[in-house]
Amino acid sequence: MLTIVFLDVLLLVFLLMMSVPLPYCFGGALLFMAIFADVSMKSMMLWGFNQAISPVLLASPLFILAGLIMAQSGIARHLLNFADVFVGRIKGGLGVVCVLTCGVIGAISGSGFTGVAATGPIMIPRMIEMGYSRGYATALVTVSSVLGLLIPPSIIMILYGWVTETSILACFVSTVGPGILIILSLSIINLVWAKKMPNLVVEPPISWAAQKQRLIKRTSIAIPALLMPIVILGGIYGGVFTPTEAAAVSGILAMPVGFLIYKELKYDNFRAVVHESSAATGAIMTMIMFCLMLSQIYVLLQVPQAIVDIFFGFTQDKTLMLIIINLFLFLVGMIVNDATGMILVAPLLLPLVIKMGIDPIHFAAIMGVNLAMGGVTPPYASILYLGMRIGKCEFSEIIGPTMVFLILGYIPVVFLTSFWPDLSLYLPRLLGLM
Repeated sequence: MLTIVFLDVLLLVFLLMMSVPLPYCFGGALLFMAIFADVSMKSMMLWGFNQAISPVLLASPLFILAGLIMAQSGIARHLLNFADVFVGRIKGGLGVVCVLTCGVIGAISGSGFTGVAATGPIMIPRMIEMGYSRGYATALVTVSSVLGLLIPPSIIMILYGWVTETSILACFVSTVGPGILIILSLSIINLVWAKKMPNLVVEPPISWAAQKQRLIKRTSIAIPALLMPIVILGGIYGGVFTPTEAAAVSGILAMPVGFLIYKELKYDNFRAVVHESSAATGAIMTMIMFCLMLSQIYVLLQVPQAIVDIFFGFTQDKTLMLIIINLFLFLVGMIVNDATGMILVAPLLLPLVIKMGIDPIHFAAIMGVNLAMGGVTPPYASILYLGMRIGKCEFSEIIGPTMVFLILGYIPVVFLTSFWPDLSLYLPRLLGLM
């Protein structure tokens, strides 16, 4: 039976490498198992449908809608203007503004795509105007956008908590430490790199009175945008609403802010947003259902137990096994999106990491930082390609700066997350979530 599973995985990888749309990739692998595996597909279909209509999964389309509304509502622009007051006159400060804004947007939308879609059209032209190269500006915006998957609330942490029956709130908090470290590392790399950019323009200093007046004006304008992550996160951790309800609140709050306060959200672009989110939701939910069924078939065929036996037959050294797991997750992130990787891999690897003595909350953070990195790492690199399209940038221009940010700023955080459990577990323990 494991031979059939191995052939099914090969088929799945082949379809992915042939650039077949993701729902069809998992549908094809599922069809293969239906033909050759001794599994009742009728019961699997019923099980998959019951899982797909779970209220927890409703958070995904709601966050997609909220993120697309934010991209059209002016929220990102006013957040950028607010952050620019503090660091905009430092050489390289505009890059720091970009990183910080993507972190705040992540606290509203729970998505990596939103950071690129909302920040890119504003930030990339502004950075180019100030002397940054097009490839560098696009790379910084793109890499910073993965913070949307780490700064709570995060869609992939909701999925992890759901498929592993782990506390979703604890999973949210587990990635805060790694997320903050990534913000710091990307900001430092940007500031150091900016010193070597001879054509970089820095705005001239202004008087304290003028600075104070600008701060007051931009803060007053940005208050509605700044209140959104406070309301959403405060509501979640205060027990006012669930993560799924938080996704709905995020979208509901974004509409009056866009329509009535910033007045950049109009009927035409709102209709386009609803249409785009509906199309994306249909594709994502189909993919999730197929992925759930395939993962459950693997569990029924005792693939997790086989993985445990293989690992412990190969080595019992915890450090070596963690390195192998990280490499595997990195490869998974390179060929599928973060949500798919989370649903497919988490149930398979969880028995192994538990036997290794790794807390499931700690493993949530390990999976989160690895799969988020996959969104900007070819060949899949969906977030990277979106950034290229928005920044009107060639692959040859963006890949160099992207690799520097990943190797120097992101991969060290991956290893810290894996081998320093308190980075992920301190806050959940402090808040009494575990």
